[in-house]
Amino acid sequence: MEFKEIIKKESGRFINRYDIVYETVGKEEKVYEIISRDKNLDSYEKLHGNKPDAVVIIATNESEDKILLSKEFRLAVGEWVYNFPAGLIDKGETPKEAAVRELKEETGLDLYEITDFIGQSYSAVGFSNEINVCVVGKARGEFRKSDSDVEEIEPGWYTKEEVRELIKNYKFAARTQGYCYLWSR
Repeated sequence: MEFKEIIKKESGRFINRYDIVYETVGKEEKVYEIISRDKNLDSYEKLHGNKPDAVVIIATNESEDKILLSKEFRLAVGEWVYNFPAGLIDKGETPKEAAVRELKEETGLDLYEITDFIGQSYSAVGFSNEINVCVVGKARGEFRKSDSDVEEIEPGWYTKEEVRELIKNYKFAARTQGYCYLWSR
């Protein structure tokens, strides 16, 4: 594959659509459509990104026998989906600060101990260059309704047995499903 150019097609409030023009090994010119949080994606180097756009919070309770999941209505698929709490990193925030803030906003819980940061990964590598960092830790407190009036989120603590049943019967975000499958074994 040989990169040719990036053409901005549309600007949105949160995401932007681009066409990536490239030449295949067979010398055929192709266009690959992507979305990006970058409002000025203009080079092959910028396509890779160098810092995370968002955090994903993987939290257990204090005794580590339950994992935190959010059941959230997602408009892109028009249904409720299980996922880890997550959110964008605000300008000037570290991933740790964003994780603490997002968890509080979405669930009411406090992220009181961070045990690990899982390296950067892509949210949806097939059509976006958005980068996440997973923050792993422990949370506590009382659940409360999300601070946002545009998000419908129902957080909950789940045992390994409950997670195994959820995975069999309900839809998940892919990264959450994979992690929960391994955690629940």
